Amino acid sequence: MGRASLSTGSASAGAREWADRVHSLLGIHATEGNTVDVLRNGDEIFGAMLDAIDGAEQTVDIVTFVFWSGHIADRFAQALVGAAKRGCRVRVLIDALAERKLDSDVINAIKGSSCELRWFRPFTDEKIPQLSGANNRTHRKILVVDGTVGFIGGVGIADEWSGNARNEHEYRDTHLRVRGPAVAGLQAGFIDNWADHNHSGFDPMSESVIDSQPAGTTACAVVQAAAENGSNDIWRLMITLIACAQKRIRIASAYFNPGEQLSQALVDAVDRGVSVDIMLPGAHADKRFIQITGEASYQRLLQAGVVLHTYEVSMMHAKVMTVDGTVASVGSANFNQRSLRHDDEANIVVFDPDVVAVLDRHLDEDLEHCVLLDPQEWAARGLFQRVAERVTETVNHWL
Repeated sequence: MGRASLSTGSASAGAREWADRVHSLLGIHATEGNTVDVLRNGDEIFGAMLDAIDGAEQTVDIVTFVFWSGHIADRFAQALVGAAKRGCRVRVLIDALAERKLDSDVINAIKGSSCELRWFRPFTDEKIPQLSGANNRTHRKILVVDGTVGFIGGVGIADEWSGNARNEHEYRDTHLRVRGPAVAGLQAGFIDNWADHNHSGFDPMSESVIDSQPAGTTACAVVQAAAENGSNDIWRLMITLIACAQKRIRIASAYFNPGEQLSQALVDAVDRGVSVDIMLPGAHADKRFIQITGEASYQRLLQAGVVLHTYEVSMMHAKVMTVDGTVASVGSANFNQRSLRHDDEANIVVFDPDVVAVLDRHLDEDLEHCVLLDPQEWAARGLFQRVAERVTETVNHWL
């Protein structure tokens, strides 16, 4: 892998400093020589992913938490089967929670080809007899094609993400397309989950070695998190980005339940003069109970000076953090206890002001469709809301 200290010709001083921090505090190296493209919403994301699969010559590996019946699932199934028919090795890993939402016709079509389909931790698996084991899911959303191009972000394979977030039926989300040495990190994120359930065993010799030739000038690092480890590198990444921010922190998260330490880190950031803006789902949140869990933390944050916005066009499903216009984290991990305690996640940290500028511009455009939460109005919220918040506190750890 490339060194954490980036060469002066490939990164700004700020980006080099951030990469060194992440390396020192997480032990994760940044790799130089990548190209990173920001993809916004289903129209861009699905088209790019399907084009990559359709152009595959050797391998296609995909892991996802969401693969639900519908037009999008059909298109992906056709593309995956087509790649297998062309002679590609195609491996499909879907979290077992999605099995009940995927038609048997699609499952049979994938299985009927030479694709390898696996369910991550199925509930009939003798490996997970206890509730605690069954609760640990893979929430990762990674696609790697031919070891040369990878995709990572928040998008699920389902119709809910179709379109361009024009209305409540089209989720707002962000994915990144990556070319270059960092694809190896995405591949490792897939293999980690694949080896967890592949009963034939993990065979390193069957895995392709990722070409580490440069494909651009962007430096980035893939950060994995696994629930069973008892610690979470993505949690440490979030704390690091917040604690080391000097000017501005921007967060977009589908589900928000930060817990004590992350909440305090956000408050501390405001206290030292950092601008903190958080964008969350509004009226179109897909899981109201989980939304209320996050709302229990709003008053403390608002009183401290954290700025909260609710996105009101559709479901805000992106998982994006940008800091100081220099570094960004994008992936599957939400700013909640579920992602930080119970699920396998994968994010990519990008050390490139140009890429961060695109993400910030998208967030600026999203703000045009947001409602700003007023601290005084929130402090005067009704009794029913307050009781609901207290009720959700009893299951806070699981959400």
